[in-house]
Amino acid sequence: MRVAIVAESFLPNVNGVTNSVLRVLEHLHANGHEALVVAPGARDGQEEIADYLGFRIRRVPTVRVPLVDSLPVGVPTTEVLGSLREFQPDIIHLASPFVLGAAGAFSARQLRIPAVALYQTDVAGFATKYHASALAHGVWEWLRIIHNSCQMTLAPSTPTIEDLEKHNVRNVRRWGRGVDAELFHPSKRDETLRRSWDASGKKNIVGFVGRLAAEKGVHRLSALNDRDDIQLVIVGDGPERPLLEAQLPTAVFTGALNGEELARAYASLDLFVHAGEFETFCQSIQEAQASGVPTIGPRAGGPVDLIDEGYNGLLLDVDTFIENLPRAAEALLNPEIHAEICANARESIRTKTWEGLCDQLMGYYAEVLEETRRVPLTILGQRPELPRWAARALGARVA
Repeated sequence: MRVAIVAESFLPNVNGVTNSVLRVLEHLHANGHEALVVAPGARDGQEEIADYLGFRIRRVPTVRVPLVDSLPVGVPTTEVLGSLREFQPDIIHLASPFVLGAAGAFSARQLRIPAVALYQTDVAGFATKYHASALAHGVWEWLRIIHNSCQMTLAPSTPTIEDLEKHNVRNVRRWGRGVDAELFHPSKRDETLRRSWDASGKKNIVGFVGRLAAEKGVHRLSALNDRDDIQLVIVGDGPERPLLEAQLPTAVFTGALNGEELARAYASLDLFVHAGEFETFCQSIQEAQASGVPTIGPRAGGPVDLIDEGYNGLLLDVDTFIENLPRAAEALLNPEIHAEICANARESIRTKTWEGLCDQLMGYYAEVLEETRRVPLTILGQRPELPRWAARALGARVA
């Protein structure tokens, strides 16, 4: 199978979109498929890679968006159509399409190639957060056009599916996110690291992991600042860091961490808090749970599917998050129940592997190609043969 991935974000920028694309590429590589990535180029000072696992990466120029440095944008150029025409994929995978991905969607129509769009970023929510709420309606209209030009849209959570359907996006299916349960593991807990954060060794360590951007709501952790029994730890970097350092003067800011360093940081927390209401999934909650750490999140977006209240964490209403956070943290840190909830957190991710989710994704690809073969779409104007891999995924007999 030949899969072209048009990614709104990719290495060297690391975020949820990038991470899911990497896992898909690893699955394609492990199973002998071919792939091409069309993605934004590196920004100033970043090192750009030309391939990943031998898969070629075709780059387009990148620009900064005013006030939203956490969302670098790839400029759609003729490189998109030209690269896709040259590669001749069986299917086009659009990772969080908005600008570059829109060019990928329209190129797919022009080339008569079926496309699957993955909804991963709440751009309309970001517009509201960045004081551009008047743009939210237009954003949804644009997203509807992009996604309805594709044969299927995949969304990571129940609330996200409901939101898309409310805005008249058709044929939406659920596709979550896997977690590396070997990398993120309770055994990575590091007492030396904990002592570097809290020399007394007596405080509960409460932390956040992610981009330090306005939409993440990290400032809401100020409700736990200056407590004698809690040490805040903020893992990550981004445009909001200077402001957050002023708002959370007693917190430890580690900067961005990756790999084993990140795994040790997660596992060394006693409680994880994510306060942003614009998460379509919230992979950091899942990574914390894999590390055996109870989680608190907003009763909005992806966290609603990930947090089972009273079992592995608690959900808080967005409007009262700050005032209710101290009481929720105290409840989950209660020594009488903390160990049980830590065990529950780890158990809750037991079946959420990337291998299984990528197999599911391949099934969605196969379903799209089978439907295209069975009932040709007017935008495709052709009846392509069903590839052998797609026939297998659908349970058909293959000679």
